[in-house]
Amino acid sequence: MAGAVHIECDVDLERTDDSFHAYAVPDGIEIRPGDVVRVHGLPSRLQFGERRRFRAQATVQRAGRLKRAWTELAGLFELTTLYEVGFAPAEELVLRPRTTP
Repeated sequence: MAGAVHIECDVDLERTDDSFHAYAVPDGIEIRPGDVVRVHGLPSRLQFGERRRFRAQATVQRAGRLKRAWTELAGLFELTTLYEVGFAPAEELVLRPRTTP
């Protein structure tokens, strides 16, 4: 059954040398495949070097059965693309200096 649920969440925004992220952790609800979370009242900009943590309102739009099944199936195919990545020992890597135009 699809529907909207209004909740509160903890928000962590950071734009620094170490990290560039935006996390929203909803309270008391499990986010499932296909669900959409919209966080309200976020700042439109974050200055470089700034980190902010605060509480915010959010709306979780629940996915219906078909969308949830499709999302889970698509996720399996996306995961298999990671299997095609190869790794080489650091000794075999040839690092070349970057040239600027």
